[in-house]
Amino acid sequence: MSIDFYWRLPTHGCHASIRRGSYDRGDWSPLQPGNVAPGLTAQGEDDGYRYIDHLAEIAKAAELSGFIGGLIPSFPNTDDPWVISPLLARETKTFRFMIAFQPGFLDPVHAARISASLQRATGGRTVFNVITGGGGPSQLWWGDDFAHDDRYGRTTEFLDIFRGVWAGKPFDYDGRFYQVEGEQLSDLLSREEVPEIWFSGSSEAALQSAAKHADYYLSWLEPYDQLTDKFARVKERTAQLGGEQKCAIRVDLVARPTEEEAWRDIRIGFENVSDATRAQWRGQPTDSVGAARQSALKPTEAKRWDDLIVGKNLWGGFNLLRGGPALGIVGSYEQCAEQLDELIQRGADAFILAGTPHLEEAWRIGEEVLPLLGRTAATTQNLLEAAE
Repeated sequence: MSIDFYWRLPTHGCHASIRRGSYDRGDWSPLQPGNVAPGLTAQGEDDGYRYIDHLAEIAKAAELSGFIGGLIPSFPNTDDPWVISPLLARETKTFRFMIAFQPGFLDPVHAARISASLQRATGGRTVFNVITGGGGPSQLWWGDDFAHDDRYGRTTEFLDIFRGVWAGKPFDYDGRFYQVEGEQLSDLLSREEVPEIWFSGSSEAALQSAAKHADYYLSWLEPYDQLTDKFARVKERTAQLGGEQKCAIRVDLVARPTEEEAWRDIRIGFENVSDATRAQWRGQPTDSVGAARQSALKPTEAKRWDDLIVGKNLWGGFNLLRGGPALGIVGSYEQCAEQLDELIQRGADAFILAGTPHLEEAWRIGEEVLPLLGRTAATTQNLLEAAE
């Protein structure tokens, strides 16, 4: 079975080290010595190296290191993935661009036209991470005050139309949130392949929508038994609709030559977490079930870095060191590969990996961890066969 690996492209800036919380790559923080993209010349002036240039370097590193593509996240403070993806496509050859977007803020017919145009321009390298939103202030930033389950209903209708107008014939739809009559893509555009759809969400409403439209159901890393149960539920729901669901995991890694080195970086990073950072991540309002599961690990309340070790090579405080999910994998190259192998055995068909800093870690994980995958499972099978 082939497993697809994507890398995460940090559209919000990046840290030079997991040990420090300062964003010194990009222009999200005041420009100072040591900053990259932009940096400072010897005369103390902006060197003209833009952050999009840095993202291009990450994309090229990931492509050369064995990653099939990259997730382009979307948040209120980031550049727009729809703009970033065609720019980076010019810098790569086969690298796919997973555009994260919320369907509620685009007309579905126009979205289909834009998507088909991107497929045509890039040779079919467009992939979508469909996000329905986590509620709270961040959702209101977009001007969206729909209730949780209504947002998923709207997403389902959006994707009904998105696929419907791509079918090469006039399409009618009379839904609660959208209505179209006789819409279709041009013959030229409808020849393009519909992009893969990666779908996120842990609630029952999310699972229903994913079962209908997702090519991949995407989850943050969770405690393994909990994650296995979630994957089983979404695959069962899809089977009830006559389909087959693939599942994927988004996870950060701290992979080092030895386990001691990996945990040392985590310890130093944790000790450098400021009270302001803890306050930022403590109790943010959301109606996202997935975010609530991450918060249940209580990373902001931990007194010591090792209080957040929740299993073998699993640490639950990553969101203190950088934005995003709390749970991630920490260990030697071999141990990180073993954890990924176990997740594959538990039903993962693909991964979106990340590490800080994203440029250097794309090389490290692509060259040191991915080639080790499958060795543990193969060794175990050989031992069992020998014992027989």
